[in-house]
Amino acid sequence: MKVWVLRHGEAQSRARSDAERELTAHGREEVLKSALHLTDKPVQRIIASPYVRAQQTAELVRQSLAFDDSIVTALWLTPDSSPREVLAQLDKLGVDEVLLVSHQPLVGELIGVLAHGSPQQAEPMSTASLAELEGEFLVAGGMRLNSVRHV
Repeated sequence: MKVWVLRHGEAQSRARSDAERELTAHGREEVLKSALHLTDKPVQRIIASPYVRAQQTAELVRQSLAFDDSIVTALWLTPDSSPREVLAQLDKLGVDEVLLVSHQPLVGELIGVLAHGSPQQAEPMSTASLAELEGEFLVAGGMRLNSVRHV
């Protein structure tokens, strides 16, 4: 199984609510650079937080990859979601190659749980950072962190 974890691109500093913050022009450029690293990867599903900036990030990646399927929106990918809940939800999907688009602190903590078994070993993830994890089993500490790319 492979899991790619992508933090959204740079977003506006202000909006009516955190969930409504949109990507900046620079954020869109960041996302497109990260998407290049997913070219020719066997992504089967793109799942994103419902927040506007994550949805915009996921859509840019979907277009860049010419990915035919729709983006799946998941409430369990918001910034304060639990990495353990993400594991439980992913386990239900039965998909071997998935891209998750979300936010800090969740993305860093999720990588920490998958690769090291603990959210306290969170991976630093700047905007549009992309991590690739691989393993036979989707369990805490059961995946290998193949790469982290920062733009």
